[in-house]
Amino acid sequence: MLGCRALPGGPSRAATLGAPAGRIAALGATTDLHHGLLVVTPAVLELNGISKDYRGLRPLRIAELRVAAGEHVAILGLDRAAAEVFVNLATGATLPDAGQVRVLGRPTSAITDGADWLATVDRFGIVSSRAVLLDRLTVIQNLAMPFTLDIEPPPDDVRARAETLAREVCLPESSWTRPVAALEATAALRVRFGRAIALDPAVLLLEHVSGVVGRDEVAGLGAEMRAVAARRGAALVAATTDEAFAHAVAARVLTLEPATGRLKEGPRRRWFGGGLG
Repeated sequence: MLGCRALPGGPSRAATLGAPAGRIAALGATTDLHHGLLVVTPAVLELNGISKDYRGLRPLRIAELRVAAGEHVAILGLDRAAAEVFVNLATGATLPDAGQVRVLGRPTSAITDGADWLATVDRFGIVSSRAVLLDRLTVIQNLAMPFTLDIEPPPDDVRARAETLAREVCLPESSWTRPVAALEATAALRVRFGRAIALDPAVLLLEHVSGVVGRDEVAGLGAEMRAVAARRGAALVAATTDEAFAHAVAARVLTLEPATGRLKEGPRRRWFGGGLG
């Protein structure tokens, strides 16, 4: 497990001046520690006025979401079906019925053809049970696939890159030559995570990833993923119903109000324990 340690620090200059912390984060703003200046970081992902019917109880609505470069955000309140729709909207795989999605400043509605869409998708790393792993191939072969389809065996340079990924996502060396079908669920999740980060995406999208993990491992997994994203300078957006995972993986935790699409700072209040995923 990767070790994580909180960094010391006091309230930001903007907070001291009375700016609401949630609004500052929503704007993707940071403060210059030397000069006390508010700096707005360009957004890598923006959703505004979104409505998308997916044959659920109600359409998926997101009034406003702005994710700055390198920012880590968790969204509580998206069930598995809604999370899949959210990922498809974010990557331009589907278009909203209303509203606009922008990736690195460009509307997904401006995507012109398949090649253009693939170039957009390449900016994302997606961690999802929907991401296909080749069960009969080994961990290293699966991790080599983002780099080449020549994997039986991978060339030495590609194997070295795959091994680096395996170490980064905390897969023990003893698992590297095992077929993915023989792995426990948590290890298979780590292979998916390694595949997602292989090509240095600008944005990591996590789709209900903690449901396969034991409850005593959830916080550690979230901290590991957050640390990897931070080292790589990637933004991260986690769709989840797991409050413990949300707070471990993200600096900003939002809760979706399904009827209005508003994203509110902080978790929902529950009478009973949070759901998994």
